[in-house]
Amino acid sequence: MYILYIIMAILAFGVLIIVHELGHFTLAKLNGVRVEEFSIGMGPNVFSKQGKETKYSLRLFPIGGYVKMMGEEEAVEDERSFSAKSPLRRISIIIAGVIMNYLLAIAIFTTITYNFGYRPTIAGNIENASPAYEAGLMNGDKILKIANSKVFSFDDIMADIYLSKGETINFLVDRNGDKKDIAITPKLNDEGQYKIGMGFAEKVENPSMGTSFKQSLNQTASLVSQTFKGLKMIFTGKANLKTDVGGPVTIIKMSAATAESGIWNLVYFVGFLSVNLAVFNLLPFPALDGGWCVILLIELITRRKVPDKIVEKLNYAGFAALIGLMILVTIKDFVFPVNIK
Repeated sequence: MYILYIIMAILAFGVLIIVHELGHFTLAKLNGVRVEEFSIGMGPNVFSKQGKETKYSLRLFPIGGYVKMMGEEEAVEDERSFSAKSPLRRISIIIAGVIMNYLLAIAIFTTITYNFGYRPTIAGNIENASPAYEAGLMNGDKILKIANSKVFSFDDIMADIYLSKGETINFLVDRNGDKKDIAITPKLNDEGQYKIGMGFAEKVENPSMGTSFKQSLNQTASLVSQTFKGLKMIFTGKANLKTDVGGPVTIIKMSAATAESGIWNLVYFVGFLSVNLAVFNLLPFPALDGGWCVILLIELITRRKVPDKIVEKLNYAGFAALIGLMILVTIKDFVFPVNIK
């Protein structure tokens, strides 16, 4: 039965890839760029079909995909080549994949919120003698900021408490129209988790579609914020690479475990991964969408084309680095697997 959940996880991950690459494909077509290949997956070809001008491929490893455009890797003297388009048109094609990932996440979170409601960012069920109680937090306080970061959803609160590692956190709350600063120091519970002794406020049931959409924007913004905080911890060495970082194998395991706990949990996890994929792709690193955008912004500002050889070398080095990183985290997944609860 677990094999079925793994298959569902791979298909769910495939949806993210298809949506992302479909964004590039659609904007390329709208901008009059010839698309030579639309591929789902990487590595050896499993199946392909030649269309009127585009080859559609399914490749062996479900860890990515790509849209190959004429004139993408080198200048081509053709009005339908990627290289012949203005920097703004090329930027629109590059960021379309990221935008599609955000739109997918928003659609997923809107649907889930509309069907199951949401938790407002309001303190509730504060335990006596808990860190929250001792600090003066009260039931009904609306939490606006934590550590000077805006709170978009209740997940932000839980994430910041977890990431605090026991250090004091500053809360900005709204209490009947008055704003108050409250410093709370989380404590370890018997399960080895940092808690402040605060529960959930009453859940909002049966929200309207408009409210659900608004909350989905908050949820998406929350995940973007949490993803950047996670990346900051990795780059500053505060994250435990053995237990806090996972690669493709970990993602499949987590997706399978989520699928086992229910289809809606898997759907939410797809939205979560979609936001993470969008953030990662916008990093200003060669071979990623963000790296391409930096190059094109330089061309837009200077009004001079960055030499093809430089772009080629940057993308080659970036791609090699990403492949190397993927190999390392995959090996890490087997040697130091992340505990999936």
